[in-house]
Amino acid sequence: MQKPSSPPTLAEVARKARVGTTTVSRVINGGERVSPRTLKRVQAVIEQLGYMPNQAARILKGERAKTIGLVIPSIADSFFASCAEAAQAIARANDSLLMVTVTGNDPHMELENLNHLMRHRTDGILLSPANSQSDTLADFLRRMNIPIVAFDRPLSNSGIPSVLADNFNGARIATAHLISHGYRRILCLGGEPTLYTLRERLRGYHQAMQENGLAPLVDMSVKDYKSAEYAIESSLATAQPPEAIFTLKNSTTIYAFETLQKLKVPIPRSVALLGYDDFELAATLRPAISVIQQPIEDIGRIAAEILFENLAVHGTPKSPAARRPQDEIRLETKLVLRHSCGCR
Repeated sequence: MQKPSSPPTLAEVARKARVGTTTVSRVINGGERVSPRTLKRVQAVIEQLGYMPNQAARILKGERAKTIGLVIPSIADSFFASCAEAAQAIARANDSLLMVTVTGNDPHMELENLNHLMRHRTDGILLSPANSQSDTLADFLRRMNIPIVAFDRPLSNSGIPSVLADNFNGARIATAHLISHGYRRILCLGGEPTLYTLRERLRGYHQAMQENGLAPLVDMSVKDYKSAEYAIESSLATAQPPEAIFTLKNSTTIYAFETLQKLKVPIPRSVALLGYDDFELAATLRPAISVIQQPIEDIGRIAAEILFENLAVHGTPKSPAARRPQDEIRLETKLVLRHSCGCR
């Protein structure tokens, strides 16, 4: 039985290309200080032999692993899926692999995933923290000693830069728009009240209601369709039912729309609806759903760009303190008006 041939080595490439091993290493790392003629010859030999650099050995020598960790709550959520695609495009442009891990907003799973990435000598981390107030997470990330950028949610007291949408102002503008239609009883519907993004949106809703002298109506019990259905039915059964509903995330918007359709409540004639976060079918439903639209791709792209800028500044990852002067980049949202809020 014939033995499988061993993979070609760097020395074999150098010998066949009639150059030194240092020259081959330079070609592999971008071709700096190598003449065009030599570069072409060495690249041809690498292709001919099928030589692949030993990434594990390069890491042991202190070189970059060319991998970036992405730690997100869910890959099924269209928001985080879009962020991942935008971050991957930047990673590919920087000759790096994006490794995606999912936490389900579980702080224990989050730490496990970060430990796993650390064992793989990941160059840097893009992170959407499960808990923006976690001192445990902040301390852990300081010990990782690699560049880290938070996105969608910041991490307080960590010194880690973050890229966020302006959740507060988006929700304030959405609520003010409903008020401009003459609605006074506006139900704010959501769930997961501990999440930074939902807390900020709830704060924006309260601000708009307060500015207009209106009493807030809030229900943060929504976890799934059943809980949304119960919350809306209970609210509609009161002596003063809501005239409009402002939902704090796209899944809640979908639940609210389905419930109102099931109950045969005309939108927007009986109850208006405006949601935070656009989603794929929002413009094609009847009525089409008015939404606050986040710059999702920009959030993922800018966070990844900052991470690679920090890696470039330091050459090799040494400190999470490397960052742009801004500790926080806050991007504007957009009010997209369709028919469900009462606009025509």
